[in-house]
Amino acid sequence: MSTATAQKIYKTCVQSLPTTERLRLATLILNDIVPALAIDEDDAWSEQDLHDLSVFALQHALSAFDEKGFSG
Repeated sequence: MSTATAQKIYKTCVQSLPTTERLRLATLILNDIVPALAIDEDDAWSEQDLHDLSVFALQHALSAFDEKGFSG
Protein backbone atom coordinates (compact mmCIF):
# COMPACT_ATOMS: atom_id res chain seq x y z
CA MET A 1 0.00 0.00 0.00
CA SER A 2 1.35 3.39 -0.90
CA THR A 3 1.48 6.37 1.44
CA ALA A 4 -1.17 8.09 -0.67
CA THR A 5 -3.51 5.11 -0.20
CA ALA A 6 -2.98 5.11 3.57
CA GLN A 7 -3.62 8.84 3.70
CA LYS A 8 -6.79 8.45 1.62
CA ILE A 9 -8.08 5.72 3.94
CA TYR A 10 -7.28 7.90 6.94
CA LYS A 11 -9.02 10.97 5.51
CA THR A 12 -12.10 9.15 4.22
CA CYS A 13 -12.63 6.58 6.98
CA VAL A 14 -10.65 7.31 10.12
CA GLN A 15 -10.32 11.05 10.58
CA SER A 16 -14.03 11.59 11.21
CA LEU A 17 -14.25 8.91 13.91
CA PRO A 18 -14.47 9.95 17.55
CA THR A 19 -11.19 9.85 19.46
CA THR A 20 -12.12 6.70 21.35
CA GLU A 21 -12.82 4.84 18.12
CA ARG A 22 -9.56 6.05 16.56
CA LEU A 23 -7.68 4.83 19.63
CA ARG A 24 -9.47 1.48 19.43
CA LEU A 25 -8.49 1.19 15.76
CA ALA A 26 -4.88 2.13 16.54
CA THR A 27 -4.81 -0.53 19.27
CA LEU A 28 -6.10 -3.16 16.84
CA ILE A 29 -3.47 -2.23 14.27
CA LEU A 30 -0.61 -2.17 16.78
CA ASN A 31 -1.69 -5.45 18.38
CA ASP A 32 -1.62 -7.00 14.92
CA ILE A 33 1.90 -5.69 14.24
CA VAL A 34 3.62 -6.23 17.59
CA PRO A 35 3.83 -10.05 17.53
CA ALA A 36 5.74 -9.84 14.25
CA LEU A 37 8.39 -7.58 15.78
CA ALA A 38 11.36 -8.69 17.82
CA ILE A 39 10.76 -7.61 21.41
CA ASP A 40 13.63 -6.11 23.37
CA GLU A 41 13.24 -7.36 26.94
CA ASP A 42 15.82 -4.96 28.36
CA ASP A 43 14.44 -3.05 31.34
CA ALA A 44 16.52 0.05 30.64
CA TRP A 45 14.98 2.91 28.70
CA SER A 46 17.08 4.23 25.84
CA GLU A 47 17.26 7.90 24.93
CA GLN A 48 15.01 7.08 21.96
CA ASP A 49 12.47 5.42 24.28
CA LEU A 50 12.38 8.51 26.50
CA HIS A 51 12.07 10.79 23.48
CA ASP A 52 9.22 8.73 22.03
CA LEU A 53 7.39 8.71 25.36
CA SER A 54 7.80 12.47 25.73
CA VAL A 55 6.49 13.12 22.20
CA PHE A 56 3.50 10.83 22.75
CA ALA A 57 2.68 12.40 26.14
CA LEU A 58 2.82 15.92 24.73
CA GLN A 59 0.72 15.00 21.69
CA HIS A 60 -1.84 13.32 23.93
CA ALA A 61 -2.02 16.32 26.26
CA LEU A 62 -2.39 18.68 23.31
CA SER A 63 -5.19 16.61 21.76
CA ALA A 64 -6.98 16.39 25.13
CA PHE A 65 -6.66 20.15 25.54
CA ASP A 66 -7.97 20.75 22.00
CA GLU A 67 -10.99 18.52 22.56
CA LYS A 68 -11.99 19.71 26.03
CA GLY A 69 -10.54 23.19 26.22
CA PHE A 70 -8.80 24.65 29.22
CA SER A 71 -10.82 24.25 32.42
CA GLY A 72 -8.23 25.24 35.00
